[in-house]
Amino acid sequence: MALYGWGDVQLGRIPLRETFAVGESGGDSRSLDLEGQESYPPLTRAQVVARHDGVNALIPGQCIPLTFTDKPERNGYYTVKSAGSTYTEYRTEMVTADWKVSLERVGSDAEADLQSRLTGAVRLNDFALTGERWHAPPIGHYGYYTGPTNPSTMTRSGADGTMTVYRGVPANVSPRWGCAPTAYLTGRVRLTTTGGQEVYGVDVPLAATGWALTNGLVNITPSASASFDVQAYTGGAWRSKLWNVSVAGSAASITSWDGATLLRNDPEACIVRLIKGLNPGRATLDLTLRRGSRFVEGYLQTGTSATLAVYRSTLETNTSFAASGYVTATANDSDGNRFAAGSARAFTAHANGGVTKAAATALDFWIGVVAGGGSAVSGDAATDLRNQYVACMPESVYGVRR
Repeated sequence: MALYGWGDVQLGRIPLRETFAVGESGGDSRSLDLEGQESYPPLTRAQVVARHDGVNALIPGQCIPLTFTDKPERNGYYTVKSAGSTYTEYRTEMVTADWKVSLERVGSDAEADLQSRLTGAVRLNDFALTGERWHAPPIGHYGYYTGPTNPSTMTRSGADGTMTVYRGVPANVSPRWGCAPTAYLTGRVRLTTTGGQEVYGVDVPLAATGWALTNGLVNITPSASASFDVQAYTGGAWRSKLWNVSVAGSAASITSWDGATLLRNDPEACIVRLIKGLNPGRATLDLTLRRGSRFVEGYLQTGTSATLAVYRSTLETNTSFAASGYVTATANDSDGNRFAAGSARAFTAHANGGVTKAAATALDFWIGVVAGGGSAVSGDAATDLRNQYVACMPESVYGVRR
């Protein structure tokens, strides 16, 4: 329940104060209009700014879940028609965001399917791999449908709960599934800033430090002693491993970033771009995390060719399967896991454990965890993670009437 006893409106990922009235109309389409105000106090200034930016980041045609505390009959899936917010700041006293949103109803979860448009692109690779088509809807979904051919399933336990991952999704199929609007956000990908404030859009300022990118299975944060920290959720806790990024001719590794921005920020996937100035030139690193994934994807670029590398910050005994596209720890660590990393293109294994590529301007890579180490279940083995990376599955979600 919101502050002072107000109800809540959950507009996609954006929590808002529930207002007394909603405007609805029928006819060819059923529209719903909402407006309200967020303010500091009682919220913090950061919360008001985040909600203002989030409303303005809504895209026309975007399908989002909408839920109410006091008007649950209006719960359902809606497409965005228009959205806007007016920001007012009274210095040191008060901040307000007066927002308006116009939506078109698709239906409740009993009336409408959510359809995942999966491109199913296979990355260009040097290992003759066809990859493995996989997909992970929200934790609370039901009725997953791919036509006459059913995929296989596995489960992954994360900080948000147990997620079902579908493997071997048929080609040229856009799966349909149901999900209660109140459960849609469980297991989502999200980026948070200092204080745990979730970022709701892409066109917002983002500090180069203090952020965290997570899907409940993998958590990536900047590190003061390495380029970033890739944490895996296994055995009911987060397990940390530090990784370095280096560009020949610069410092041994990049331990601080000059800037960060978001390229994509959806419950299905998030891409954060990190920038580092070199002498001369610069390096950019795009980190992509997808819902249900055991690994983070990376793409490192520079303007001029150099030796590019991504590797463990301290030596961890590893075995190179570079000829097959990956490197993995030789034995289980103290948490019973093994790191795994690789690339879609030919590379040289780094001595610490990782990938390097000489005379290159770009390096694609993935970093993940073999949960369970030598006893990993099918789907979590190093070769499975490699195949799931090769079968890149970009996803967009649409609401469709049944």
